[in-house]
Amino acid sequence: MDLKFNITIASLVLLLLASAVDVSGGTTFDLAKYGIKADAVTDISQALLKAWGEACSSSVESTIVIPRGTYAVGQTVLEGPCKAPINLVVEGTLRAPIEANRFKPGKGWISFQRIHNFSLSGGGVLNGHGSYSWGKRCPVQKYCGELPISVRFDYITNGMVKDITSLDSKQFHMNVLGCNNMTFQNVEIIAPGESLNTDGIHIGRSSGINIIDSKIKTGDDCVSIGDGSQQINIERVTCGPGHGISVGSLGKYPNEGPVVGIHVKNCTFTNTDNGVRIKSWPALEQGSASDMHFEDIVMDNVSYPIIIDQEYCPHGKCNLKGGSSRVKLSNVSFKNIRGTTSTQVAVKLICSQGQPCQNVELTNINLKYDGMDGPTAISLCKNIKPYLYGVQLPRTCA
Repeated sequence: MDLKFNITIASLVLLLLASAVDVSGGTTFDLAKYGIKADAVTDISQALLKAWGEACSSSVESTIVIPRGTYAVGQTVLEGPCKAPINLVVEGTLRAPIEANRFKPGKGWISFQRIHNFSLSGGGVLNGHGSYSWGKRCPVQKYCGELPISVRFDYITNGMVKDITSLDSKQFHMNVLGCNNMTFQNVEIIAPGESLNTDGIHIGRSSGINIIDSKIKTGDDCVSIGDGSQQINIERVTCGPGHGISVGSLGKYPNEGPVVGIHVKNCTFTNTDNGVRIKSWPALEQGSASDMHFEDIVMDNVSYPIIIDQEYCPHGKCNLKGGSSRVKLSNVSFKNIRGTTSTQVAVKLICSQGQPCQNVELTNINLKYDGMDGPTAISLCKNIKPYLYGVQLPRTCA
């Protein structure tokens, strides 16, 4: 009897530990042991939530592994705080529900919230199935809050996203809100140029965000930087198709936080609608953006490679006569930017009449135009007196 009882207890312990394996002082939770099916149909959300809950409760560093295969995943929130560092390794392909009505409005497909010391990696693919939704849920000219962002990172501290592909998001691919000290490395973002509102990585009210060694092809901004963003570093990123890398739009909402310390370096733009851009709305709310630097940039057939636009008015739905932008821009530099422009206007610096741009520097700008509108590239300037050094092609604000 005692022997049988001991065997039963031992079997129970083994069963409880079957999905958790101790590796090098940490614990690995393999979702293959939670009964998931790699049939692209059976939703693995509950298994993922169960593994997350166990890993998050662990007092030692934990790793959750989604193995190779194709899995269906419904709308999921993975949240902390956790007791120890936690890692999610996605080796397979995760597929979002095709039907947009299966998502709660304003929420993401997969959301990570309030976690310290977190990583997402593994070489896997997050397929948002956006092609079934683009332009169908909302007017084309409107931001579509009814559609889910593919991956949300909300209030993450000390985070790493590495070796992950986001494919065909329904709306933004990745959204970074209220995060500190977070790096995106070797991330690939893919959607066709005609996909609507599919910003690659949108950053808001976050600090210490690094995007490095990544490839972004999408239908909106490759990277968009919203209010309250500070110390953002973007380096060795290829962008295109897409709308370029943008700071803003700013000045649309009350109480926007200042943007400070934006560094974009060693990036390449190919066939994008814009290159590097700073934009703010006219006649609306106050704000500021300073210490923004764009350096060592290659433009390949880019429309409007260098832009400051403080009369930003998409779809003509704002009153330019109501007053100038109330966003103050200062300490901005564009250095060593070269390549080709697909429009004659290679440099467009349109600043606010009420808050003229201050301390803007252009050094070694070499942008060539081979189109039909004129013999050479030109610049457009308004309410700005930039500092000019080195080569200036086109002649800027001449």
